[in-house]
Amino acid sequence: MTSTHERHNRAFWDADADDYQAEHGRQLAAAPLAWGAFRVPEPDLQVLGDPAELAGLDVLEFGCGGGQWSVALSGLGAHCTGLDLSFGQLRHARANADTAAVTVAFTCASGEATPFAPASFDIVFCDHGATSFCDPARTVPEVARLLRPGGLFAFCVSTPLLYLTYDDTRDRQTRELKRAYGELGRMEFGDGTIDFVLPPGDWVRLFRAHGFVIEDLIELVAASDATTTYRDFVPKRWATKWPAEQIWKVRLTRSI
Repeated sequence: MTSTHERHNRAFWDADADDYQAEHGRQLAAAPLAWGAFRVPEPDLQVLGDPAELAGLDVLEFGCGGGQWSVALSGLGAHCTGLDLSFGQLRHARANADTAAVTVAFTCASGEATPFAPASFDIVFCDHGATSFCDPARTVPEVARLLRPGGLFAFCVSTPLLYLTYDDTRDRQTRELKRAYGELGRMEFGDGTIDFVLPPGDWVRLFRAHGFVIEDLIELVAASDATTTYRDFVPKRWATKWPAEQIWKVRLTRSI
């Protein structure tokens, strides 16, 4: 049965897909292998590893949106699958793959219950995808099911600090804490998406419970000369002082 947050987020992204891609698609296509709102290049971070070693690997983009990552990785020889909850976003993803003349298998499904067989992938990753808009208590064990032993799970999400400093009345982040730590978890604000924002300790316990070991936690602070089309995400001045986003990099050591 589809959950309330899944139905809400699918409706939001289906309604917003065209506007989202019109606003951000050009930047995403110009720098497809880059992380977060300020597009930190993957070659600088090496989250997914040596690009030369991606050829032939089975890779799942776990909430692919317009599929810009999957299209670019397919160009490097990876066997890519893109999963997304939104039919509207996948329409753009398929068009992007056709334009680039690459093969990507796109599937419309929730990250909490995917249609794939166990041990189907070497890498599961996303940049603000299913790990933001689905319940991590369901997505982490699902990724553990999908990965082969030794497989990589890497994803970029918003930091708790981004939400803890958000001032509802001013509609932006501040230098002050505005929420109690215990309010983190399922975050719902009006007509926007329903997001899941966990404290680091909750992520660690989920990883350990499902056979993952942590390789890295990369906190992204925007460079002073960084640019972004995601101007409503966080004020740039704030993001150059504190991390608005973080990348978890964990590896499956045992199957559940």
